[in-house]
Amino acid sequence: QVQLVESGGGLVQPGGSRRLSCAASGIIVSVYTMGWYRQAPGKQREVVASIFSGSGDSTTYADSVKGRFTISRDNAENTVYLQMDSLKPEDTAEYYCNAKRATTPWNTYDFWGQGTQVTVSS
Repeated sequence: QVQLVESGGGLVQPGGSRRLSCAASGIIVSVYTMGWYRQAPGKQREVVASIFSGSGDSTTYADSVKGRFTISRDNAENTVYLQMDSLKPEDTAEYYCNAKRATTPWNTYDFWGQGTQVTVSS
């Protein structure tokens, strides 16, 4: 079975840094599109960052986190990371790890972790 286990959340001061980890089992992260999403109270879930499979490992970021967050993948450890720098109070949210793969246009796989809370406050 597939399992995504997030860790690294907690309380951070504004301007501080935090690294989230997503340890995967049951899938090989190098062949999945991996992403980080977040959801704040009263808000809809939004994608924060994605890293795509294949050569190049291209990445995308939400405008709100560009230049501050970095998504990366360690294939040897089968783990995806989200490095968060220059954190702001508005970054406070529950952060979720996601894995996606489409074998056909009508057959897709979509897996989620349990979430980890990040609170940015002084």
